[in-house]
Amino acid sequence: MGKVTGFLEFERTDRKYAPVEERLRHYREFVLPLPEGELKQQAARCMNCGIPYCHTGCPVNNQIPDWNDLVYLDDWRTAAQNLHSTNNFPEFTGRVCPAPCEEACTLNLEDNPVTIKTIECAIADKAFENGWLKPDVPAKRTGRKVAVVGSGPAGLAAAQQLARAGHEVHVFEKFAKAGGLLRYGIPDFKLEKHLIDRRVSQMETEGVTFHYGAHVGVTVKAKELVDGFDAVVLAGGSEKPRDLPIPGRELDGVHFAMEFLPQQNRRVSEESFDATPILATGKKVVVIGGGDTGSDCIGTSARQGAASIVQLEILPMPPEKADKLMTWPNWPLKLRTSSSHHEGATREFSVLTEKFSGENGRVKTLHCVRVDDKMKPVPGSQFELEADLVLLAMGFVHPVKEGMLAELGVALDPRGNVKADTEGYRTSVDKVFTAGDMRRGQSLVVWAIREGRQAARAVDEFLMGVSALPR
Repeated sequence: MGKVTGFLEFERTDRKYAPVEERLRHYREFVLPLPEGELKQQAARCMNCGIPYCHTGCPVNNQIPDWNDLVYLDDWRTAAQNLHSTNNFPEFTGRVCPAPCEEACTLNLEDNPVTIKTIECAIADKAFENGWLKPDVPAKRTGRKVAVVGSGPAGLAAAQQLARAGHEVHVFEKFAKAGGLLRYGIPDFKLEKHLIDRRVSQMETEGVTFHYGAHVGVTVKAKELVDGFDAVVLAGGSEKPRDLPIPGRELDGVHFAMEFLPQQNRRVSEESFDATPILATGKKVVVIGGGDTGSDCIGTSARQGAASIVQLEILPMPPEKADKLMTWPNWPLKLRTSSSHHEGATREFSVLTEKFSGENGRVKTLHCVRVDDKMKPVPGSQFELEADLVLLAMGFVHPVKEGMLAELGVALDPRGNVKADTEGYRTSVDKVFTAGDMRRGQSLVVWAIREGRQAARAVDEFLMGVSALPR
């Protein structure tokens, strides 16, 4: 261990944000990186525990104490090699992962976890800045062809691993550019899209072929992939949004979050779209849903110049601090306040929206009621909220079944996801595999990367009998 007493000597320091009034003027990232000296000091706080519980929190099995020690010792290049041995895209997770590893950190028992996410991001960025990340082109090709449907984090991870194993990999993406929700869901102020382009360029050099505007099950027959490839990986995500079927849902101005967010991402990248523009400019915005997608709607609405923003959550307000003796090292239920919440939003908990009403076919009012801990309406607690734009950000229920999944006839689990286990990742259809949100349901980028990597190994074993790819 580089600094045995580091956790006793140094307090936790993390990245700061640019001032609200400054960052609301643009859609660029606004997190201020730590200087290299402070990063080394923060890495020195890692205790290299006898049982590193951070490993239990990290789905991709990052060797966190190892690369913390390497950063402390100023061996950034080896740290980058170590980090990329388990995570294909640490520059993504270092920006948008909620860091379950930090919740599991032993120092988090005293609310002072190691700044793992910040160090991870710094390692990845430094590796690119110094040109250490060269395309990993396989020495020989296997002659086997694999189709990957979807270019979100699961599809990208699976495609990169399979290409590095020597297979001919083709990624089919229905949109104009790769990235899935990384590109069309997460706002640019959290993840700038040139980071995705950089990885796509690396993957193309490694032999991955991307087919854009190729909507499998719509413009491309799924049967053509099954017939034309030795294996197919379904990584299309969980795209069916949870709706709110109440009176007035049909009014203009009530939209799913994923109708709203991709439009702004396309504006930033100067990509055209055919849909009617949805803008928060000058409007009273109500966001229904208290998760990350709702937070992204708040930050985007604030940048568009909303007159006011209110976020509604049906669940009770969580405690501000977790009960560590009850939850650690697991992910705790506690109040989480994002950078977007600081940009001008009012949060309301334990609120149920009963109906929408409007004028001339456009939404004007939400009719709400307070609910108790069992989500039952509290008598006499009804109230109204004015709204010109309502954004439904209540999560996703399962993959879209129409099109590809219906054509293939793959078996589904009781939640409507594509049925497959986490050993073989095989669907009920021969030589068809699945990974990411399409298999597990709505989840995190880091889980998608893990499943993409593990599915790639399963496909490699299926094709070759053995595999040297890591799980």
